[in-house]
Amino acid sequence: MAIKSDVRESRAPAGLVKTLRSGIGRVSEEVIEEIQNRIPEYARREDELYIKVLRTAVEQAIEGFLDRVESPDAAWDPEPFRMVGKGEAAEGRNLEPLQTALRLGARVGWRRLTEIADPLGLSPQCLYDLGETIFVYLDQLADAAAEGFEEARARAAGEIERRRGRLLDLLLSQPAASPEAIADLAKAAGWRLPRTVACVALDDLPGVPAQGPAQGRRGTAYRMPARMPALPPDVLAGLERTTPCLLVPDPTGPGQAQMLEHGLRGYWGAIGPAVPLAAAATSLRWAREALELSRRGLLPRGLPRCEDHMATLVVFKDEELVNALAEARLAPLAHLRPTQQDRLAETLLAWLRYGRGAGEVAARLHVHPQTVRYRLRQLEELYGEQLADPDVRFELEIALRARQAVNRTFRGAGGRA
Repeated sequence: MAIKSDVRESRAPAGLVKTLRSGIGRVSEEVIEEIQNRIPEYARREDELYIKVLRTAVEQAIEGFLDRVESPDAAWDPEPFRMVGKGEAAEGRNLEPLQTALRLGARVGWRRLTEIADPLGLSPQCLYDLGETIFVYLDQLADAAAEGFEEARARAAGEIERRRGRLLDLLLSQPAASPEAIADLAKAAGWRLPRTVACVALDDLPGVPAQGPAQGRRGTAYRMPARMPALPPDVLAGLERTTPCLLVPDPTGPGQAQMLEHGLRGYWGAIGPAVPLAAAATSLRWAREALELSRRGLLPRGLPRCEDHMATLVVFKDEELVNALAEARLAPLAHLRPTQQDRLAETLLAWLRYGRGAGEVAARLHVHPQTVRYRLRQLEELYGEQLADPDVRFELEIALRARQAVNRTFRGAGGRA
C-alpha cells in the first residue's frame, strides 16, 4: 500500500538528482561491499542469486531516496521493504543485521553527497535538509521491514501451532499412529520427541461464570479464564478439544511438577501417569477418568495425579462390579444400624490396612485400644473364619475403600444424596 512521504522539501538543486542517479551503480557496489565486509550474515560472495537479490534491494532503496528528494510529496510504496523484512524472518534472523545494513547504506550515501557538494555548489542548509531526508527515509525503511518481519513471524507461529495441533491429534489417536508419521510431523512442528509423556485433562468448567451462550457440563454457563495456561512451548495444548487437554513431555524431569502447578494455578483437572510416547492416549484416558472422579468428589479437587490415587482409580474402574463385590462382602454388616455399620467398617478397614494390632488401629482411629478390641470381637462374630482368608481380606479392603470414598463424598455434599 502506498503511503505519503512526511519529509519536507529538501530544496535541492535541479541537477543534484540527475547527478546522483548517474552514479547509482557505483554507490550500490560500495554499499554492497561495505555490507558484506561488516555484516557476517550477508557475506555470501559465492552465492550469485543472493548477491543479485541484495543488489536489487540496495538499488531500490537508493532509487526510493532519490524519488523522495525529487518529489517529496509523492506517495511511497513500502511493500518492497516489507518483503525484505519477511525474508529476514524466513532466514531465521532478527532485524539487527538489516538495521545495521541500513545504517551502513546511509553512511555510504552521505559520503557520496559530501563528495559532490562543492562541485554542485550545495549550501550547508541544502546538505542539512538532505541529511534529514536520509534519516527520515531510513526510519521508514526500517518500519516497513519491521512490519513485514512481524507479519511473517506471526504467520510462521500460526503455522507451527497448527502443526502442533495436528501432532497432538496424531499422538492421541487410536489406534496409535506409526512412529515414522509422528517423527515427521514432530520435526515439521519443531517439537523434540521425548521418551515419556503425561497428559493433563482439564475441566471444561474452570470456575468463571460467562455471559455468553456457552453451557458447562452441569448446565451453568462458563467461559475459559482470561489467563491462558502459562506453560513452556514444548507442552502441546488441545484447549479446544471436547475435553481440553495438555501433553507434557518428560513429566518426571527436574522442575516439571512445579511448572505444572504454577502454570495451571486456578485450573481444575487431573494429571495422567507418565507413559512412553506411543501410549499418550492411555495417559489421557486415565486423566479423564481421574477428572470425572474428582468432579464427583471421589478424588481431591485441583490437579490430582493419577499416580497418587491408583487404588481409587482401579476400585472405581467398574463400579457395577465394585457394588456387587461390596454387597457380597459387606452383607454381614447390612442388618446393623447405619452408625454401627460406619464404626465397624472403619475399624475393619484400619485393621486390614495397618495390621492386626489393636494399638496401631486405635492410634489411626484416635480411639481407645479397648474400644478397638470390642469392635474386633464383634467383627469376628459377624465374619467368623472369613477374616482368615487372604482373598476375602483383599476383597473386603476393596469394598471398604470404595465405601469410604463414597461416604466421604456424601458427607462433603452436606449429607445429600
